[in-house]
Amino acid sequence: MAEPGYDATYAAWRQHPENWWTQAARGIDWITAPTAPFDASAGVYGRWFPGSVLNTCHNAVDRHVAAGRGDQAAIIWDSPMTSRVETTTYSQLLARVAKLAGAMAARGVAKGDRVIIYMPMVPEAAMAMLACARLGAVHSVVFGGFAAAELAARIADAEPKLILCASCGLEPGRTIAYKPLLDTAIDLSPHKPGGVLVWQREALAATLKPGRDEDWLAAESAAEPHPCVPVAGTDPLYILYTSGTTGKPKGVLRDNAGHAVALHNSMRMIYGLQPGDVSWTASDVGWVVGHSYIVYAPLLAGCTTVLFEGKPVGTPDAGTFWRVCAQHGVKVLFTAPTAIRAIKKEDPEGKLLAQYDLSKLEALFLAGERCDPPTQLWIHALLGKPVVDHWWQTETGWAITSGFRGLGLFEMHPGSGGKASPGYDVQALDEAGQPVAPGQIGSLAIKLPLPPACLPTLYKADDRFRESYLETFPGYYNTGDAGMVDAEGYVWVMSRTDDIINVAGHRLSTGAMEEVLAGHPDVAECAVVGIKDSLKGQVPLGMVVLKAGVIRDDSDITRDLVRLVREKIGPVAAFKDAMVVQRLPKTRSGKILRATLRKIADGESYAVPPTIDDPTILTEMEATLQALMR
Repeated sequence: MAEPGYDATYAAWRQHPENWWTQAARGIDWITAPTAPFDASAGVYGRWFPGSVLNTCHNAVDRHVAAGRGDQAAIIWDSPMTSRVETTTYSQLLARVAKLAGAMAARGVAKGDRVIIYMPMVPEAAMAMLACARLGAVHSVVFGGFAAAELAARIADAEPKLILCASCGLEPGRTIAYKPLLDTAIDLSPHKPGGVLVWQREALAATLKPGRDEDWLAAESAAEPHPCVPVAGTDPLYILYTSGTTGKPKGVLRDNAGHAVALHNSMRMIYGLQPGDVSWTASDVGWVVGHSYIVYAPLLAGCTTVLFEGKPVGTPDAGTFWRVCAQHGVKVLFTAPTAIRAIKKEDPEGKLLAQYDLSKLEALFLAGERCDPPTQLWIHALLGKPVVDHWWQTETGWAITSGFRGLGLFEMHPGSGGKASPGYDVQALDEAGQPVAPGQIGSLAIKLPLPPACLPTLYKADDRFRESYLETFPGYYNTGDAGMVDAEGYVWVMSRTDDIINVAGHRLSTGAMEEVLAGHPDVAECAVVGIKDSLKGQVPLGMVVLKAGVIRDDSDITRDLVRLVREKIGPVAAFKDAMVVQRLPKTRSGKILRATLRKIADGESYAVPPTIDDPTILTEMEATLQALMR
């Protein structure tokens, strides 16, 4: 049963949503308080906190120093890639961000200008974001090492006045030179930035182009500190591009006021964190998770945030996450299910975990893609701590559904993303846009208006925003995910809408089949895709990666898997094919590229996704899948 804290809070939001957000807004420092919480007549579906004036950098940095907490750690940089751990206090962060903002202003960056940030996981990445916010400039972080053509498309769309980049990024066994990629991207783009500041790393220095490129550290050192610039609450804070189906990237826009209010509130309500607590989100600043919960939310709440440059395995081993938690006193860890599956594959018995004192760790949160229940139960048993999968998107910026440590609702329901966060009215709809019965699979949608911090629109593309998200189900935001809401209000996200397959007229979730495969004791991770079938329309194909040390014959394991799906889902699934593979193609954020796998299996042409972690795996998958299809 849900604790009264959550029920009462959600009911209070449902009854008086604008009053509820007015109360949440009291956690933020305003230069001019909002005249009303919401203006339904503004923007595409309304705008939050109209008439307000604030500065996000002030709220994330300056106010904590002014409150006497300047000596508290703001950022702990833990880099297995360089064997370094460095702590930046709030006072030190303020000094560096103010001077970096001064350097940017001296090069013409002002309120409303766009700045592209192309950085690895170093403290300067967060400082660059905060310096933009300090000036009222709009940052657009592009994942470090992103391909030149994709970076060029983002430069062309954002038209940045300045680009901040590092000379290189570090991966296990290799150094990635960023500057040549950036040079090519600028050459390809019709828009040319006014300048480039380059953070030179010891591992590989970059060659600077005279007249355009400057040394970041020299520019920062010579600059005068810049004060916070007041901005309207509805002014943009950042653009975060996602790959669009048309080939042109979609620029998800985030505003200042709604973002600050919702993220600050979420730290207490969802994660149960207070000022001074240590929070670690093991992601990358290039993704929305990194924007929200490596940089902005922890600092808005006055927490200490861990910024980690490494991998869950291989830097140096599958115990790295537990070493970081123990060493820095992490209270809440937030990562992707893929990271936990990678650890499970290398250390299935948790021997490395047992080496560390995790007494200060209170909870593990997962997001990025649905966590299969066997993985969730495995890590829960090892940690002895609550493990909560929660669901959100780049577009929303924070959790649509979750468990709520701050509201007393923190039960584990393996396979579910939790209950709706106050602010979200989540419904499963049929193709006509009507709610389906509890427990029935439909298209998951959010009744408008979206809450604060969700995108108000796409950058320079209101019509594209309406077409992509609002037109399918009038009055709702279409998440693109399929799933169900059960009788207790728990939301179960099963797959993307296009991962619901139609087998002889039966709509089936590939996520449900993956859940069965992941429960096999030899399976580390898996994917199920629907492939074309002349008789049934589509049939499922399972691909599994085995745990380290498994010595059973592959054919024995695949027979087990077919039998398990038949037992747990039924013959209607028509699940007859499973195969063992060495690895699965993923994005750098850890999402399995199921749509690409489906196209390969069906013999269709496909583009190499720009976010792919290792393109060579697609060649391997082509050969494997084509052999199976024959």
